[in-house]
Amino acid sequence: MTRFTGLSLLLGATLSSTVLAAPSPTFSKDVAPIIQKRCQNCHRPGEVAPMSFMSYKEVRPWAKAIKEKVVKREMPPWFADPNIGEWENDCRLTDAEIATVSQWVDAGAKEGDPKLTPKNPEYVQGWSIGKPDVVLTMTQEFNVPTEGAVPYKYFVIPTNFEEDKYVQFAEIRAGDRSHVHHIIVSVRYPDGNPMPPPGELTPEARRASFANASRSLEDSDGRLVGWAPGEAPLILKPGHAKLIKKGSSLIFQVHYTTNGKEGKDRSSVGLIFSKAPVEKRMITAGAFARNLVIPAGDPNFESTATFTFKEDSHIDSLHPHMHLRGKDMLFRLVYPDNTSKVLLSVPKFDFAWQQTYFFKNPVAAPKGSKLEVVAHHDNSANNKFNPDPTKVVKWGDQTWDEMMIGYFDYTIDKQDLRKPKSEPSGAQ
Repeated sequence: MTRFTGLSLLLGATLSSTVLAAPSPTFSKDVAPIIQKRCQNCHRPGEVAPMSFMSYKEVRPWAKAIKEKVVKREMPPWFADPNIGEWENDCRLTDAEIATVSQWVDAGAKEGDPKLTPKNPEYVQGWSIGKPDVVLTMTQEFNVPTEGAVPYKYFVIPTNFEEDKYVQFAEIRAGDRSHVHHIIVSVRYPDGNPMPPPGELTPEARRASFANASRSLEDSDGRLVGWAPGEAPLILKPGHAKLIKKGSSLIFQVHYTTNGKEGKDRSSVGLIFSKAPVEKRMITAGAFARNLVIPAGDPNFESTATFTFKEDSHIDSLHPHMHLRGKDMLFRLVYPDNTSKVLLSVPKFDFAWQQTYFFKNPVAAPKGSKLEVVAHHDNSANNKFNPDPTKVVKWGDQTWDEMMIGYFDYTIDKQDLRKPKSEPSGAQ
């Protein structure tokens, strides 16, 4: 053995012992930052997750379950094909983060030095958007029965705004999450006719209210904000906003589900107004497949819908929506020259988590472009969520019916609300 061989063996042994002696990850130093960044938005008191992860004491009992979920990439929830698109709100853990969590659990999920634990982000109790400038609440409490189907309920809430307001952030807080399936808040602009009184709309008042909304559709920004498990609040970039005109009212569409217990709901919406000059109004629209007729037992029924852009625009976000038979959805933009680009593919749609996907860079949609939405539905017995595989399924509000909507937010290129009204600035 030469001295160089001996030195190599000695060096190798030294390096091996160094690697073996490398400290395993601890919660305080390595895992807490990951939990804070990826989990606490939902896993904290008052939020949608069933357990809180605000401290080592709260996280430790769930260590093995956390490892299992992150290794399978089931948590945090994210359903987009990773090979298509770049998303501002992509919450997936990196490979390095998954390895850190896995090694931490395998080594005994130790806390480490508590002094090294970074301070949790400061959250405004009850709100993820921060403290609202104003909170508008249902004027009356709704009593949810113990059983049976509850038709969609519509409640009118006056804003009492004495001037036009531009909203940059909006968030819904369901008063009774155990019974509220979803809420959609839209704006009813004043039109010279009497506004509906506060409280639940009668069917006649609801028809009149939505007739008003249809007449002023081109002047509106679509719905203001929605809520369902997984759905993001309205969060717009500086210079973008939604308009609530002076004297408007908000219409809450609420879907309640019964669960064997009585409930009482009084839901709210919090608004934060734009502090920067508003350049563009964000418009919410959708491609709807309203003529759904899904045969009984069909495991892969295809539905399609399209939306045509009438002006040069930019798409800011996409939001797939289906019910319990929803299987997958794909958004494709077809340009005026018939070339096309897939914007989003959700190969495994999850009705329990209504995800919105925000582009890192808004996608240009020139005038005449078509947003094509293609989805598949599983109405077979193999779908464990299927309420009745023997039934022909059509479009309907209730979860045992079906929907297919490709929602999206977009802006109009030529619009610039900072310009004087005498100058052309697009749709106002």
